[in-house]
Amino acid sequence: MDDMNPRAVIGGNTPPDLIDEICAAHEAVRIEAEHWLDGAATVDDEPTMQAVDRIRKDAREWRLDLERGQKSATAPLYDAYKAEGARWKPTIDDAKRIEAGLVAVVDGYKRKLAAKKEAERRAAWEAAEAARREAEEAARLAAADDLEAQREAAAKAQAVIDAEKAAQAAQRDTVKGMRTVTRYEIEDHRAALHDIAASDRDAVTAFIEDYVRRNFKARAIKGVRVWTEREAF
Repeated sequence: MDDMNPRAVIGGNTPPDLIDEICAAHEAVRIEAEHWLDGAATVDDEPTMQAVDRIRKDAREWRLDLERGQKSATAPLYDAYKAEGARWKPTIDDAKRIEAGLVAVVDGYKRKLAAKKEAERRAAWEAAEAARREAEEAARLAAADDLEAQREAAAKAQAVIDAEKAAQAAQRDTVKGMRTVTRYEIEDHRAALHDIAASDRDAVTAFIEDYVRRNFKARAIKGVRVWTEREAF
């Protein structure tokens, strides 16, 4: 800045903000509206009603100008966002297709391998349980003065430890890239509806309210009253 040119500053040529411009153009409307919205104003006659309606109309124009300004300002940004997203999308989609294809290639074998490992896991735990029962029986029958019987009981006790370790190892030996999913199939819609109505009335109420909201103008619904009335807008 200097005496000859007070605008000669960094940023001195910054254009005015569009929001400020629009609000300045409608400042009189805002001030007049705030006078009516002080919590004490009342409308008791038609001329007053018409005055408020005029302010409401002008306030609507203010809001529409702001929305048009917002759209004008954000459209280039949104267009750039969409364009950049579209530029990446084909490559990402192709990578997803490759990933899904590779999963499909090994799916059949992984299912078989998982079933095999599950059978091995069950067998390992069954063997550990059998070893435990055998060790308990050997310990029960081994006399304190029978050295060989005591040694055999100790060996069977160790066999239990070894069998349980093997079972735990089998428990951890899972097929990578597999997951457990829970699926469902509706076999009887009527029975399912009755069950939901009995056990989750809030869900049924929410469905009814949403259905009525979307369809009350389209057809008559039993238990629903529909009427018309006029209101200010």
